Amino acid sequence: MTALPPPVAKPRKTKTKPTARRTALLGAMFLMATSAIGPGFITQTTVFTVQLGAAFAFAILVSILVDIAVQLNVWRIVGVSGLRAQVLGNKVLPGAGWVLAALVFVGGLVFNIGNIAGTGLGMNAMFGLDPKIGGLISAGIAILVFLSKKAGLALDRIVVLLGAVMILLMLYVAIVAAPPVGEALKNTVLPAEVDFLTITTLIGGTVGGYITYAGAHRLLDSGTTGEKHVKEITRVSLLGIIVTGIMRVLLFLAILGVVSSGVALSGDNMAADAFFAAAGEIGLRMFGIVFWAAALTSVIGAAYTSVSFVTTPATKDRTRSLITVVFIAFCAAVYVLAGQAPQTLLVFAGAFNGLILPLGFGILLYAAWRRRDLLQGYAYPKWLLGIGVLAWLLTLFLGWMSLSGLAALWQ
Repeated sequence: MTALPPPVAKPRKTKTKPTARRTALLGAMFLMATSAIGPGFITQTTVFTVQLGAAFAFAILVSILVDIAVQLNVWRIVGVSGLRAQVLGNKVLPGAGWVLAALVFVGGLVFNIGNIAGTGLGMNAMFGLDPKIGGLISAGIAILVFLSKKAGLALDRIVVLLGAVMILLMLYVAIVAAPPVGEALKNTVLPAEVDFLTITTLIGGTVGGYITYAGAHRLLDSGTTGEKHVKEITRVSLLGIIVTGIMRVLLFLAILGVVSSGVALSGDNMAADAFFAAAGEIGLRMFGIVFWAAALTSVIGAAYTSVSFVTTPATKDRTRSLITVVFIAFCAAVYVLAGQAPQTLLVFAGAFNGLILPLGFGILLYAAWRRRDLLQGYAYPKWLLGIGVLAWLLTLFLGWMSLSGLAALWQ
């Protein structure tokens, strides 16, 4: 009688892959949010709140509405197609994707110099360090993230942690500042003043340039692609938009509370002065933490996304990480040598990225409208395409309105 072979033990089910994917999705959500709420946005919010007061609430509302229309479409199109934005661009119009890649990469360089400058300002507020030394230390921390053997996991965890810290600290300062919420609500729908350059700069700093694609490209790396994941893609993108909106509103209310109390803000770091006026020495340290966290996550997000535009899925992880390290190191060196006032650089970067937005977003919308084959046969929702087109037309108009004022920001 032939002996039966010993039973083969069934492999134990592991939750490693699902857990890793959930972490990556959470990281994509916070990467989008923290990239949108970088040092540029904090600086812009302070500068424009001082200039416009409660009327700036209208610009916040417009930026959130545009953010919703842009991100829902970008995440859906990139996620369902499983292709990066520049690849889609080349398939829609040969060469268009590389033009987009070049613009995003250059814009990412400009923005990341400002981000590193922001980490320096944060370190200065926290410890009194020279901003340039603080910027170099922070750039080194970002480089260590990408030199890690598990760079993707390290990226996801650090942006989630720092994003949560920012929300909690801004909530505290917003409560302490006691802003005129009623006046802000009124100006949200009936603004006392509307400034097109302000709106364009804010949109450019929150959904322009590399920021548009930060979360969506990270989504691809999580493996959440194709029509079967549409619900998951939508849910994560919506949560990211909600997180972004909460952070924007809290920061605005914190600054508005200080401005409305009669405190005069001036100088190269008005945001730090506002936090100090709201909560004293503790507020200044909190500003340092918030600003540094916002800047560091934006350094990471800008580097990751910009490099994703000049590499392909076939590029080895080690090669991509080394390119990212060089990218960060170059931006840090330019910041140290340029001597440009950080506040001016941050505002300029937002306006510049606002001009890039119409090109890339227009390419993706065309793919959704006319190139169903690129979306694996997916029937793209007309309502979603409709709000995307409206947002795109608005970005065209705002971009045109801001052209005359862009050069003035650099003077």
